[in-house]
Amino acid sequence: MSEQWRAQFDAEVSFANGGGLRTEGFRLDLPGREIGDADLAALLVRHLGLLMVAEVRISNVTIIQEPHKGGRGVAGAESGGRRLVELSHVIHDGLVTLPGWPAPRVSEWLTREASRANYAPGTEFQVGRIDMIANTGTYLDTPAHRFPDGADLTGVPLDRLADLPGIVVRVPLGARALDRLMLAPYDVTGRAVLLHTGWAAHFGTPRYGAPEAPHLTGEAARALAEAGAALVGIDSINIDDMSPAANGERPAHTALLAAGIPIVEHLTGLDALPPDGFRFTAAPPRVAGMGTFPVRAFAVIDA
Repeated sequence: MSEQWRAQFDAEVSFANGGGLRTEGFRLDLPGREIGDADLAALLVRHLGLLMVAEVRISNVTIIQEPHKGGRGVAGAESGGRRLVELSHVIHDGLVTLPGWPAPRVSEWLTREASRANYAPGTEFQVGRIDMIANTGTYLDTPAHRFPDGADLTGVPLDRLADLPGIVVRVPLGARALDRLMLAPYDVTGRAVLLHTGWAAHFGTPRYGAPEAPHLTGEAARALAEAGAALVGIDSINIDDMSPAANGERPAHTALLAAGIPIVEHLTGLDALPPDGFRFTAAPPRVAGMGTFPVRAFAVIDA
């Protein structure tokens, strides 16, 4: 068996929403003999599944040669293979996504009973029908949603929609405007940046469309565009401020879509994701002339 290494260390963890924890003599499997404090901190956060971590201070590190004991973050350390995480809402007849906007109507174009006349005895089929606006459920915005000459659903390349390395930005409870400083600690280049506000808990209720719904500021959106984010998603009603004070302006949509960065709105289930180390997909069908459409958004987490 090849050499295996573990780290023994002390750590102090503080959380963005208050509180903290301290460990002494904690041991973790390492992917190799050498590791810096920052990588060790990230490994600790992933191993424990900690959310909303603001800072990790590492001290008294000792590298020990001993067999791995198992843990998240090191290849081969745990069994079970990859895990799929659902991140999209269910679309059903009468679903209210945006208050005041039309709900989908789900029906049958061909019933099983009617189909029997077309096939051999014992053979039947059902063909469903759905009438809906594009902004239904969890959906993707392309540049054509905002700009008349922008890429539509057929023009956005797959490498902006599927199998993207993902990162989750945990937003402190009660925070409304996600500003540039909140994003500053994260390396977003080439990643799907998923903003976890917790607002998805109100989906389908009048509260979901309240003026205090969390949103991304225009300055933060421009920072994401400048840093080269591949895609930006949020689990709120809109990535922009929808309160009357916003006067109908949409700076986040404008900055991101002008840079060719797709937006996914109305995500759910982001609490089930680790801070990073997963792949994200939100691919719509290729419909010409449309700038928005529902997606089956999901993440793949490799054990």
